[in-house]
Amino acid sequence: MKYTGIAETSAALTELLIKYMVPEPIKRRDQIVLCNPSGKESCRVGIWLYDIEESRELGNHAMIPIDETRRKYPPSYINLFYMITAYSNGDGKYQAAEEQYLLGKIIQVLKDNAVLEDFSDGGGPVCSVSLQNLPIEDKLRIFHAPDHIYKTSLFYEVGPIEIESKKEERFTRVSDIQYRINEQ
Repeated sequence: MKYTGIAETSAALTELLIKYMVPEPIKRRDQIVLCNPSGKESCRVGIWLYDIEESRELGNHAMIPIDETRRKYPPSYINLFYMITAYSNGDGKYQAAEEQYLLGKIIQVLKDNAVLEDFSDGGGPVCSVSLQNLPIEDKLRIFHAPDHIYKTSLFYEVGPIEIESKKEERFTRVSDIQYRINEQ
């Protein structure tokens, strides 16, 4: 997947929500977007990548053979952390109910499609999508948007995502071994 795994995963997550949420309950696909919670513009669902961590499940791997004289360094595996927030454009007294309706639909879509498969042109890797149970203090720190009150949001982990290494090394294989035995 080279270095495009982060962007491709964000696009796949966005497209998944569009597929199951447009035209109902959201009218237009441009209302489900990647955005910072403080810059929601006119979206109905905002998806914000707030953190990236090295995958805990996948440790270091061995060098990858390319041919008889070259090998490539192993890829990095990362997990992506998203905050997904619903926004209502309706009348103030109905906003909370509409946002809760959207949050329920998002949970349904991501639970029913908890595995993202083959989302890149190169047949990307399989990665899981899981709802995170974070303490409210952590959610408030992540949402931190000056001049905006906290909106109930969903927090998901997606991964592992592969970031390919381009670094290679040359080596020579042992082709002859000579033994010398000394008798005393």
